[in-house]
Amino acid sequence: MMHAMNDPAAALAGMLPFDSMGLYEQPKPRFIFKMPRVVPDQKAKFESDELFRRLSRETEVRYTGYRDRPQEERQVRFQNGCREGHTEMAFAATGTNLHLVFAPPTSQYNSERECDFEKEPGKVHIKSTFIMNGVCVRWRGWMDLERLDGVGCLEYCEERAAAEDALLREQIERYNQRVREIEDKQRGYRQDRQEQDMDLRMQSNLHVGHHSHHSHHNHHGASLARCHIPPRTERRMT
Repeated sequence: MMHAMNDPAAALAGMLPFDSMGLYEQPKPRFIFKMPRVVPDQKAKFESDELFRRLSRETEVRYTGYRDRPQEERQVRFQNGCREGHTEMAFAATGTNLHLVFAPPTSQYNSERECDFEKEPGKVHIKSTFIMNGVCVRWRGWMDLERLDGVGCLEYCEERAAAEDALLREQIERYNQRVREIEDKQRGYRQDRQEQDMDLRMQSNLHVGHHSHHSHHNHHGASLARCHIPPRTERRMT
């Protein structure tokens, strides 16, 4: 799954917050397998993928929310969104749109100061961690509160990647275990069917043999009976 340039819908589709349910589960014939949230080798993809290489360099970013509203209203809405823990960004060079979610400034979970209005006057510094194209990344940058633009980049998130890798291995193991259970059940079912078929064949053979023996006995008896019938004698007229 690759981001389409200048396509907000495609860009948002490639992002997964860590508290989401991931991709939609698709029903399978025998059981449900949830699509993995991350790729097997996240770091290799982050370092080799052209899009990640471009976004990992600090570049201009812009606020994309409420573009049809006046600048003053957009400034207020941007700050309100940041204080609630979310905002919309776009990398100017690639047109890649991101919906960032982070801990609000007043949240007790903001120990890493994911949203900081106090670091620099007139700016807000933001950090947001999410899954993009199967790779755990962190958006890091700042925005000017008046111009609504700034500088940002993507970083590979080692901690989150390790946690997601562990979940991926656990998911694969559960999947393999389920496959083994299904194969064992199918093997036992086939064995039971073979035994049932063998019993039926044996019963059928015994029935046919008994019927054949009974028929032969009746035929032999009838032959003997015919052999012992005394011949008819002609009565002579006297």
